Amino acid sequence: MQFLLAFVVAAPLLGAAAALLPAPPGLKGKSPEQAVLRHGVTVTGVILAAAIALALGFDHDAPARFQATTDISWIPALNVRIHLGIDGISLPLLLMTALLFFLCALYSYFKFPEGPSPKAFVALLLVLESGTLATFAVLDLLLFFLAFEMVLIPMYFLIARWGGAQRQAAAWKFILYTLLGSVVMLLGLLLIGLNSGTFDMVALASDNGRELSHTTQLLAVFAIGIGLAVKTPMWPLHSWLPDAHTAAPTVGSVLLAGVLLKMGTYGFVRILLPATPDGMATFAPYLGAFAAIGIVYGSLACLSLARKGNKGDLKRLIAYSSVGHMGFVLLGIASMTPTGVNGALFANIAHGLITGLLFFLVGALKDRYKTADLDTLAGATGAALYGRAPRLGALLAFAAVASLGLPGLAGFWGEMLALFGAFDPAQGLSRPAFLTYMAFGAFGTLLTAAYLLIVVRRICMGDPKARPGSEPALELADIQRYEFAAWTPLAALTVLAGLWPAVLLGLTDPAVQKLLAGGNA
Repeated sequence: MQFLLAFVVAAPLLGAAAALLPAPPGLKGKSPEQAVLRHGVTVTGVILAAAIALALGFDHDAPARFQATTDISWIPALNVRIHLGIDGISLPLLLMTALLFFLCALYSYFKFPEGPSPKAFVALLLVLESGTLATFAVLDLLLFFLAFEMVLIPMYFLIARWGGAQRQAAAWKFILYTLLGSVVMLLGLLLIGLNSGTFDMVALASDNGRELSHTTQLLAVFAIGIGLAVKTPMWPLHSWLPDAHTAAPTVGSVLLAGVLLKMGTYGFVRILLPATPDGMATFAPYLGAFAAIGIVYGSLACLSLARKGNKGDLKRLIAYSSVGHMGFVLLGIASMTPTGVNGALFANIAHGLITGLLFFLVGALKDRYKTADLDTLAGATGAALYGRAPRLGALLAFAAVASLGLPGLAGFWGEMLALFGAFDPAQGLSRPAFLTYMAFGAFGTLLTAAYLLIVVRRICMGDPKARPGSEPALELADIQRYEFAAWTPLAALTVLAGLWPAVLLGLTDPAVQKLLAGGNA
């Protein structure tokens, strides 16, 4: 188990280095480009298999205990250690990350985005995977920061080199926002580590902030919270996200929404809730307020983009929907209750599966129509996907109703539990304020249903014999085999998590109970 976790974190870096080397003659296949793309599929597939083996070997009777741990001294002068481990909170995120990277590598093998050589693309993809997996596996504050920052450069180049229109501006906006947030976050992490005498997350969680004064906790929550809020992203620090998603290639959008946004909310749960509980209690009402505004704001922005005549970009619409969905995650965390935090963790996984699938589908539509402009896609009578590409239309409708939180699908449970957490927040928090936030969240679910149903009506319905927009031919390719292979796992897991939420909640709840009790539960 120790070896497996270390392998899952480190192997992508070795794979990235190997991707830059010439392929052996017997493995080149039809071309060197095909060989390196096949290498990416192989490495991410091996990582996924190792992550599944890690999950199978995980002691599900003790999900609150850190397992597969490695603890080696790294910088003795600062008491910084190479400390790895997983519990019921990090294991689902680790599995989802490994799955999404494998599906993106598989999709890229058959549908490589326009841009430079695949060598750099595969190497960057694997470095990005190592950074995201490390973020969910490390148990040292400075290692967490290094892993958190490790993803910035690969994602910058994936957007800037393989993205669409305005990719350079979007990539710069992404990296400037996240770097500035990270500088402030580093100060907060150092403040906690130096004042408590350790950077070890397990020790900090067990101490539960007793070594930190109230002022220190406030400063730490403010500094670290800014860095995490930018990555989440929380309103009003979200403005980099729509541009990055609009410009990114399809797999870049999938990974940005499915994995990178989760790093911010994971930091709130793993670091701030257990290590600075008094500071979090002070800031929780403000965090809840920003979350509630973000839910409504994101939904209203999507509703505006979905309206006929507004020339809304479909990728941009899904990006703004992420602002609303991540608002539910932040609202659950702000409640500081087991119900709310479990809801936040469930919503994290649900959002990764559903929004990852949505970005795959929107990318496929853009490839077929050569545009993501909603007015052009819908034309005068609607794109009529049900009639022109029935399987593609049905899957898009499925992903839309999953995203709006239909009961029986994964999106329902996280949002419902987050609202329940706001209904009865932790002791000491203002219940009237959180009831107001809950009302905003409930209103946001209605707006979400409105804009997603408008999108489904405009894209999926209509006359299949009419010419939508300027699309040159009536024939439209339905789901291809490689698309079916890349998308089916996400759809299946969305149904599984919706029908059997105990699989995920059985992992997270004991770990959350222990975390909120200061490691004593």
